[in-house]
Formats: sequence, structure tokens, C-alpha cells
Amino acid sequence: MEEKITAQEVKGHRQLVDEVIKTGLCTYCGACTGSCPYLVAHNGKVIVLDNCNRDEGQCYQFCPRTYTDMEAVSRNVFDAEFSENAFGAYNKIYLARTKVPEFEGIGQDGSVVTTLLSLAIQSGMIDAAVVSKMDDDRMPDGYVARSREELLECARTSYEPCPTLQALNKLPEESTEKVGVVGLPCHTEALAKMKTYGTRNRFNIDNVKLVIGLFCGWTLSHGVHEFMREQWGDLSNIVKFDIPHHPAHTFDAYYGDGVKKEIEIEDIRKYITNGCNFCWDMTAEFADLSVGSGRAKYRGWNTLIVRTTAGARLVETAIEKNVLETQSLPEDNLISLKRAAINKKRKAIHALRDKYDGGLGYIGLSEEKLKKIEMD
Repeated sequence: MEEKITAQEVKGHRQLVDEVIKTGLCTYCGACTGSCPYLVAHNGKVIVLDNCNRDEGQCYQFCPRTYTDMEAVSRNVFDAEFSENAFGAYNKIYLARTKVPEFEGIGQDGSVVTTLLSLAIQSGMIDAAVVSKMDDDRMPDGYVARSREELLECARTSYEPCPTLQALNKLPEESTEKVGVVGLPCHTEALAKMKTYGTRNRFNIDNVKLVIGLFCGWTLSHGVHEFMREQWGDLSNIVKFDIPHHPAHTFDAYYGDGVKKEIEIEDIRKYITNGCNFCWDMTAEFADLSVGSGRAKYRGWNTLIVRTTAGARLVETAIEKNVLETQSLPEDNLISLKRAAINKKRKAIHALRDKYDGGLGYIGLSEEKLKKIEMD
């Protein structure tokens, strides 16, 4: 059993390596890399280039798999107590899709993320967006997009983990650019910790004006890349990956010539990133906006959760400017979303209690609230 973690502790590089990287908890989010000379994200792993003797480090403090005081983070992000709601605090929830012809069919489902980021840059809300972008071999990496054209180059989903925050951390400390970030729940939790505790000697976290979170069940480790090559050969012509909702059971790749190739989901489950087994957040609860699929019945639509004032203003502007179409989330979708989100929480809590001899590892929350989540 792992040692119980009961409070935010002052630790550094060595403890991060021992407690997170070596134990398979790392989500490869990039929060610890980019501004550190000793750690670098490369080919699906955080590589230790040299030892660091600092007893306190932001690499440890901001990691989404080190102890996180959920109440402190929630108060900072939402000015409210942590919500035991299955998918976190929110103001409104919609089905949404783009009304920009150029974006239709380019992004995932309803292309809502690309639409909102493009509007945020156009309106001056942000100057740049930190996103993921696949290289020629279809490996994702962090990328800073500053134009509509660059956003279109990134409007694809990869199911492999991406060190998106490494790209954020590489921005100059003296930069005054207003930035938006798109990431998975692990990325958004790391950003929330940065906002709560403040950054030093790296990009000023106060300049992050927008966080868009993506729903996530799990990611696929780097090993899946070789498996895909064995199944499909050259990957460079793939333009999009997708996992369709029930009743489909496949992992799909779409090629530039219109060809679609499939792998059975069961054949790739062995490549699920180990750290995902301990993740309890399906919907990126600490984001300004959270975006997921509209599910099988509403193909071509996204589920859009509005959580903060900043997120609400952007969505309202998108509706006013007629670049986004919305409708109320149907009751059956809401029920399915709650069920999926709470099941992920319970599964992660069970795995963490086993790992930490009854403790919860990185989840810092009262037993009263934890029991409510487990029992609801």
C-alpha cells in the first residue's frame, strides 16, 4: 500500500518522481515541464534529465496527481464550496454546434471548441490559445495558436495524452499575452492549482483568461502508436480519430481521401494510460467551459457546460454573433451524463482507497462529501 497523503505538503522534484512518475500516476499533462531544466515531456513520458535538490518545487505543487485541496481550489475558481454534483459546479448546460460553415465537420462533433476559441481571439478576450496539435506521425504535442488558420490546423482529437501545459510553461515569463488553454480534466486541475497558489519564474498564470475543458474517460498510452502502425501502416494521412458512442464499439481513424479504418475497442483497452485509472473527473470540473460529445442520438452536436462568468460571456457573445447554435440538453442526455460522471468518481475513489490503504491520494476533500458522492 502507498503511504496515506493527508495534506498539501511542501515537496520537490525527487518526491514528484518517486510518488507520481515512478508509480504510474503521471497523466503526461506537462504541468511539471517546460520551465524546468530537469524534466521534459517526450514520446509519452516525462523524462528525468538530471536530479534536482530543491526541497520545494512548483513541479510537485501543480501536478494534478499530488494532493489537491479541492475546497481551496473551488473557492478560488468559483468563489464557492466544492460541489458534490456529479459533474461539478455549473450555471447552464446546452447542446451546441457551430454555425460557421468553415468549421463544420472539421473539429470534433459540433466544432464548438474551435468556434469559441476563434471568437475569443477575434474579440480580444485572448491573444493566443494553448492547444494540442498532432505532428506528421499523429503524435500530439502542445501548441500555441494565434490565428483562425492555426486553430483549424489543431481542430482534431487525439486519444493519446498530450503535454499541453509544457507549451504554456515555455511562454516567456515577461509575456503579457492573454491566453486561453484547452485541456483534459488533468490539465484543468493543474491550471486550477496554478491559479490558486500562483506561479513564479514562469508564465504569469493571471494572464490565462479562458480555460476550456474536454470530457475524458481515458487516454491511450504511447504503446498504442506502434499497434496502430501494425494495423494501419503509415499514419501520416489520418486526419481525425474518433470513438463513436453506443452501439458502436470501435476506435476509428479517418483518412484525407475519405477512407475510414476501425479497431475494436477491446483491442486497445490494454493501452489505457495507467494514471487514468485514478482520475475521478470526467468533465473537467475546474474549467470555465467544459465540452463533450452530444452522444449518438445527437451526432454533430457537443454537450457544453458553462461554469463561470467568463465562460458565460463568451457563449452569450457566440450566440449573439450567430456563430453558435444551442438548445437545452435533453433530459435523457443529462441523466446519462450524471451516471457516467458519478461512476467515474466512484471507480477512482475505490482504486485510490486500495492504493493508499484507505486514503484518497491526491483528492483532498472531507469524508462527509466523499461519502455523499459514494452513496448518491
